[in-house]
Amino acid sequence: MKPLIRLFFRTLRIVLGPFMLLKERLARPAPMQRSAEAQAKVDQQCASLALYQFKTCPFCIKVRQEIHALALPIAQLDAQHDEGNKATLMQGSGATKVPCLKITEADGSVQWLGESGAIIAYLRGRFAG
Repeated sequence: MKPLIRLFFRTLRIVLGPFMLLKERLARPAPMQRSAEAQAKVDQQCASLALYQFKTCPFCIKVRQEIHALALPIAQLDAQHDEGNKATLMQGSGATKVPCLKITEADGSVQWLGESGAIIAYLRGRFAG
C-alpha cells in the first residue's frame, strides 16, 4: 500500500509541478528597492545563508517568493536531486525536511532553521527593516 501511495504523490508532483513553477513565476512580487550601498551590505550578509529546497515544494516556493520580495541573493541548493546537498542537509539538520535555511555566523557556528514560517520571519526580521 505504501509504494502505491508514494507512486500516486510522485505522479501528482510530476503533473502539477510545471504549473506550480509557472504560478511562482507569474505571481512573483516586486523586489524591495534599496540604495546601492544598502544592497551591497545585504548581499554581503546573504553570503552566509543557503536555502536547501525542492523545486516544486509549496513551502519552498513560499520562501523563494519572500526571498525575491526582499531582494536577497541567497544560494538555493537542490536537496532533492543533488545527493551532496541532500547529505549535507541530513548531516547538519538531522533530517531531509525542506525548506531549511543554513545560517553560518561570523564565528563559524552554523544554525539550521526549518519551517517556512520561521524562515520567513527570520528573513523579514533581519532584512525587511
